[in-house]
Order: sequence, then C-alpha cells, then structure tokens
Amino acid sequence: MIFGKHHNAFPANFLSGVIVSNEFMARAKAAAEVARKHAPAADTDARFPSEAFAEIRKQRLLGIMVPRALGGEGASLADIADVCFTLGQACSSTGLIFAMHQIKMGCIVRHVKDNAALQNILRRIATEQLLMASSTTEGQAGGNVRSSEAAVVHEGDHVTLERKATVISYAVDADGIVTTARRAADAAGSDQVLLVLLKSDYTLERLQAWDTLGMRGTHSEGFTLRARAPATQIMPEPYERIHAQTMVPHAHLLWGSVWAGIAAVATGKAQAFIRHAMRSSNGQTPPGAAHFTQAVSSLRTLRGVLASAMRSYEAVMSDEKAIASLEFQSMITLTKVQVSELAVTTVMSSMRACGLSGFRNDTEFSIGRHLRDVLSAPIMISNDRIMANLAATSLMTPLPATIGG
Repeated sequence: MIFGKHHNAFPANFLSGVIVSNEFMARAKAAAEVARKHAPAADTDARFPSEAFAEIRKQRLLGIMVPRALGGEGASLADIADVCFTLGQACSSTGLIFAMHQIKMGCIVRHVKDNAALQNILRRIATEQLLMASSTTEGQAGGNVRSSEAAVVHEGDHVTLERKATVISYAVDADGIVTTARRAADAAGSDQVLLVLLKSDYTLERLQAWDTLGMRGTHSEGFTLRARAPATQIMPEPYERIHAQTMVPHAHLLWGSVWAGIAAVATGKAQAFIRHAMRSSNGQTPPGAAHFTQAVSSLRTLRGVLASAMRSYEAVMSDEKAIASLEFQSMITLTKVQVSELAVTTVMSSMRACGLSGFRNDTEFSIGRHLRDVLSAPIMISNDRIMANLAATSLMTPLPATIGG
C-alpha cells in the first residue's frame, strides 16, 4: 500500500492491484485535487460541488465512456471505477455524482443500438461535457426501481411524462435526466422504459429539500418532473433488460468504488495517526493500533469483493443468458450489500484507531465527514430491502461445491 500526502490507501488501479499511470488517472487526480479543496464547503452548505465539476469538465471526464465513433474515448467500466475511487477519496459527493452519471452512460452506450437521436445525445455529452442525472424513484414505490407509477403518453412523434420523483440527485445542476417510466397508461408498473431527456425537454418543481447527515453535496432533492420530448429519445430496449444487464452491475460496482475510496482515505488517515502517535511516544504502540489493523483487513476484503465482482461481470457482460441467471444476479446484488457494510466497518475502525483526533472536526486526522458520508451506503437502495427480496432467490441458487466454484 502506498500512502501519499493525502493518505491514499490503494494503488492507482485499485481493482487490478497494479500501480498504473495512464491518462484517465492523471486527469482524475487533477479533478480530485480541486474536489478535495472544496469538499468541506459542499458538505457544510449541502450544495452541488460546482468547482469539482468545472474541473471534471475541463479534464473531459464526463464523456469518456462514450464510444470513440461517437466522439468519446471508449473507457472500460474498470477505468470508470478507478476514477470513481479517486474522486471518492477526495470528495464523497463528487465521486457519487460522477458514478451516477456514468451509470446512466453505461445504460445508454450498451443499449443505444442504431437509434440516431440517442447517438446524437451521446455525441453531445462527449463534445459538450453534459452531466446526466438519474430519476428512478417516485411516489409510493420509493426505492423499488423496478416499478413506475407515471407513464409516458404518446402525442404524435413526441411523448409527455409527469412523475413525482422523491429523489433526483443534483437535478438543478444537471444538463439532462435519464428517467424510468411505465410504457403506457395501461401497462403494468414493471413494464418500464428508459427515457433520455435534455434540459430543454423538461421542467422541475421542487417537492422537498435536502438536509441530511452525509452525502450532502449530492443535493438530492425531490421534484415533480414534467417532460415533453421526441419519442425517439426512449431507449429502444425495455428497461427490464437494461436493468439486469447494465443498470444493476454498473451501479453496484461504481457506487462500491466510491465507497471504497471513502474507506481508503479514512484508513490512510488512521495509518498516519498511528505513525504520528508512535513517533510522539518513542515507538510505543497506541491503543488504537488494533482498530487500524481491523480497518486494513476490512479494506482488503472490500477490495477483493469489488475486484471479484468486476471480473465476473466482465466475463459475462456480452452473454444475456449468463447475466440473467439467478446466480449472477444474486452475486452482483449482494455485492452492493457486502461492499457498503464493509465500507462502514472500515471507516468506523479508522475512527476508533484515531480516537478523539478522528472524532474532532478540526484535526488533520478528522474522519467525521467520511463516516457521515459512508453511512449512506447501506441506505442507498436499502440493504434490508435487498436482503428481503433475495431471500426466495437464495433458496433456488445452488451452493458452491468447491472452494473455486
């Protein structure tokens, strides 16, 4: 492990474990420097991290997943995960916003097919560095993203939509919104489409404000979204397929990479504190050393879970049958639960390693903001909901017969 002046606890490419120096990472680190500087203000004021995203746009990171043929750079999911991890160490909200944008990019890129209108939007995202938000929760359905209340209504070659979204992160500051909706007024709630909207296609009416314990910079307010857009901006594949093949794997791997970044910077601060304490006491090991060891252990496990899940997804991402299998869907969904819980455990252990110096907000070893931010991880799509929904599936999933399988 290499710890720089900002206590980085992972190598640059944390999923592979290989220290690399590539163009994406250099650009991510430049953005992270700005994000780190302004993270306290974004947290205190519960505001969008505008300075960080000005630099992210300057570094042209928003369109890196767009294929080269459409003006992007064709970045892989692992590339994006590394950027999320780097930004997550600097500013949790910046990292999570970037991850949410890239999750939508993955959905569009992987399912755009030959839709010319959506291909043009991808070109604009790459050229103009547009930031896309996500709207998948609404009304009584809450966190059940596989059910929509509002339906698209066809009016000639356009569609209209009005949905009460309980949460749309950074909606006011986004250049577009990608939203789920029922296919038609008479369709079942689970019969959904994904609609890509640009700012000129919709209006927002605020329903509720955002005053939370952590992840305050995501500015995740509630809105009534009213949209009118060309019908060609509906994704050509049903959301059911997009959800299983792309949305879930990308979300859990990229969110997890941000949470790993938070855990890593907290562990780095704990290591710096232990070293400082030992220097100040002529080499005597401080009481918190055992908690630092636990943080390192949890961090390694977290990294292993993410790396394994990434390899599994990369192996099947072009195989619809394999992705749809109960085994893969259970694994990738449980990855979210494991990584979020491990991230919280790691940050809490780091806090205990630092003791009062970590608990205080006015020391170089302060972990308060990291702890508040990472506590959102088990709540974003509630782990309790996930575990309850997977109970029946787990009964039908065969248990491994060997250590390797």
